[in-house]
Amino acid sequence: MILTDSLLDFFLETRKHSEDICEPLEIEDYVVQPVVDVSPPKWHLGHTTWFFEEFILKPYAKDYTVFDEDFSFVFNSYYETVGKRVVRSDRGNLSRPSVKKIYEYRAYVTEGIKTLFEAKSNKELNSLLEIGIHHEKQHQELLLSDIKYILGNNPLLPSYSGEFKDHPIETHQQDWITLEEGIYEIGHNTEDFCYDNEQGRHKVFLHGFEISNKLITNGEFMAFMEDGGYQRFDIWHAEGWDWVNQNEITAPLYWHNIDGNWFHYTAQGLQKVTNDAPLAHVSYFEAFAYAQWSGHRLPTEFEWEAAQAFFPWGKRWEWTESAYLPYPNYQKPDGALGEYNGKFMVNQKVLRGGSVATPIKHTRHTYRNFFHPQLRWQFTGLRLAK
Repeated sequence: MILTDSLLDFFLETRKHSEDICEPLEIEDYVVQPVVDVSPPKWHLGHTTWFFEEFILKPYAKDYTVFDEDFSFVFNSYYETVGKRVVRSDRGNLSRPSVKKIYEYRAYVTEGIKTLFEAKSNKELNSLLEIGIHHEKQHQELLLSDIKYILGNNPLLPSYSGEFKDHPIETHQQDWITLEEGIYEIGHNTEDFCYDNEQGRHKVFLHGFEISNKLITNGEFMAFMEDGGYQRFDIWHAEGWDWVNQNEITAPLYWHNIDGNWFHYTAQGLQKVTNDAPLAHVSYFEAFAYAQWSGHRLPTEFEWEAAQAFFPWGKRWEWTESAYLPYPNYQKPDGALGEYNGKFMVNQKVLRGGSVATPIKHTRHTYRNFFHPQLRWQFTGLRLAK
């Protein structure tokens, strides 16, 4: 647990960073929702603010006045305990509240939290504030990914920012790291912050295996494409093969073939694909098919965690071969916060590592991200195991 003074600074720093992410946007960008998985930027700004108001200010701040009684309906995401909410697919239909009003809401709630924690704090309040901070950091990553999808699906392919670099190159040579057969401990085991799905530290038996110290690159994936990877049913899961054909998938998300050359949409607009940069924006289906084509496999999340100290990570969320399931002795928290992770533990795959969009002070080697296997708007890539 971070001490109160530094926790409040952490809160203020986090609130500012969300607004810094949105600074390059035009006002029209704030309301766009191209697909159900992508939320409008202004909704993220409102939802992260509602979280602090709903779970901290309303129950703990004496005589607190809610900013707007309608905002709980507008900015609740999936908390059945809290009440009704706008259907997720309709978030882009909300021209009101205005962006201006949402920024006023943010300032009002931020000041409310600041006043509350300057007056009093305790272990329970500090824990709630820390969860709220990391919740907002998750939405900062979603903000970057959603903004990229919004602009990347605009036919003009406009630039977002010259500062955000989405395709850094790994300069080290590829090598295989060997871990011996044995029993390994998995899960969070320090006093630092973690989510409930990282808890339930336990032992797992792993057979001996090797794992690559380097992510698969764009150039390596191009070889898969040129060898007919998207046309070979034998290397895909049946569901993945259906997904490829039904959606006419022929390349990673944001890739465009122009006069025989591959380009992709980036934060700087349309750029030629850099062969040496780590692959991004592929689904689990594509990651699995590539591994099959190469004669290797994806690591399990337990293999990844056991080996992570021996390779650099954090540029791409890495698909693993593990289903998203509770650890032994996992306990779902009581109340609304119990809905944070536990109810999603079905039909999803675990990703490990973090990405270029993951905020600072938010990555750790036990972090368990999770998405449905067809999704690829996040900065998702892969490393191989054998």
